[in-house]
Amino acid sequence: MARDDQVVVVGAGLGGLAAAIRLAAAGRDVTVVEAADGPGGCCGTATLGAYRFDTGPSVLTMPDVLADTFGAAGEELDRWLPLRRLDPYYRFRYHDGSVLDVVAGEEAMAERVRDLSGPAEAARYLRFRRRLQQIFELEWPLFIDRDMTRLRALARPYALTRLATLGGFRRLDRLVRAHLTDERLIRAHTFQALYLGLSPRKALGIYASVAHMDTVGGVFFPRDGGMHAIPQAMAAVAEKTGAVIRYGVRATEVEADGSGVTAVRLDTGERTRARHVVVACDLPAAHAGLLPGAAADWRLWRPRFSPSCLVLHFGLDRRLPGQAHHTLHLGEQWASTFAALEAGRPQPDPSLLVTYPTPGAAPAGHATLTVLEPTANLRGGLDWERLTPRLEARLLRRLERLGYGDLGMAPRLTIDPPGWHRRGHSAGTPFALDHRFTQTAWLRPSGRARRVPGLHFAGMYTAPGVGVPPVLISGRLAAERVLEGR
Repeated sequence: MARDDQVVVVGAGLGGLAAAIRLAAAGRDVTVVEAADGPGGCCGTATLGAYRFDTGPSVLTMPDVLADTFGAAGEELDRWLPLRRLDPYYRFRYHDGSVLDVVAGEEAMAERVRDLSGPAEAARYLRFRRRLQQIFELEWPLFIDRDMTRLRALARPYALTRLATLGGFRRLDRLVRAHLTDERLIRAHTFQALYLGLSPRKALGIYASVAHMDTVGGVFFPRDGGMHAIPQAMAAVAEKTGAVIRYGVRATEVEADGSGVTAVRLDTGERTRARHVVVACDLPAAHAGLLPGAAADWRLWRPRFSPSCLVLHFGLDRRLPGQAHHTLHLGEQWASTFAALEAGRPQPDPSLLVTYPTPGAAPAGHATLTVLEPTANLRGGLDWERLTPRLEARLLRRLERLGYGDLGMAPRLTIDPPGWHRRGHSAGTPFALDHRFTQTAWLRPSGRARRVPGLHFAGMYTAPGVGVPPVLISGRLAAERVLEGR
């Protein structure tokens, strides 16, 4: 028989590690099994010769959530993972040649808006910024930082009414356009809908909170080691706190009987006893074979996946003076690009996210450059063997026109939707399910299996959803349910 304190965590990504740290700190006997040869999950890394690339998220917001994870083990974030605030957070480059840097500070940012759009728009921006703050402060405890495994979690009539009054249940595009008039500013505060897998015309206004996290709260980056340094530090803290992490070991079956979870079988032939299991890997794939049939969740019967992305990682033999860490090149077309994604087609005029991290990922005098273009996932049935080379060639031409030079001969690592699928992402998208209303909060796949006591879930498929802070929160919520015996 498994002891009540035995917990197995499946997956050493950010969600699994967040759960493991808290459970080990609470005295539970924690084993983490990870199929890869190191931590990270979606927050991965790859090398190409002397160049190293982050293959997962490049944007870190809400560092207090990360600090709280380390603090659960009595550790200081700065000791394990010093961060720096990016300046600017983002640089927007528009098709007409204009530029907007998103910087820290209300007045400093208002001055940038004034230079771009005039004093009247700057005044409107300040009012809009305060509205973003109001939505965020109301939404954080209601939808983001809250366990959504019970429907009554939404039973907050006053808060829901107040959120509706602020525009949280309007469409994101309409909410922003009610405050701003310059199309460039509107796009700077609605492009975040891409993180949600939706058009700004379909995303709810509650997701203006993402714009608040990005443009007001700030964007951060590890001082050393890139984004992959985050799971590396978390894994080290988990092990220091007492968790055992086994790399290169795949969980093949979660066993359960009438009382709940009993054990996890591994591809080594071992059977690891457990009274609680936290599954923190790709959830549709887990339901396809890892989990008992009683764990089925009706919310995954007809999953709506986010679009995917084509990512090109370049090794450069030169530095790029004056290049921002994050540059968004926004295309001239807007509505039609989202319409193409919704139809499962590549965008005709895609907006590009270009990431230019610190020099530590490349030899002296060299640099790395990562370019992300949103594109369709695998559900569209496209012929990617033919399409990927065409999109690559188009992207290389676009980058040359944007001033990055001829990158055709630079060392290059390409990840397309089939590549994401080979890395373990259902539907070939690293962004999981989209955030339409029917896949939000309680309607997102549950964080626990009601008919299998002791079986919990963490990661971007569960609430609160996609992004580094939400995934860390999902791990915390899973750990709290285990400790409460739910």
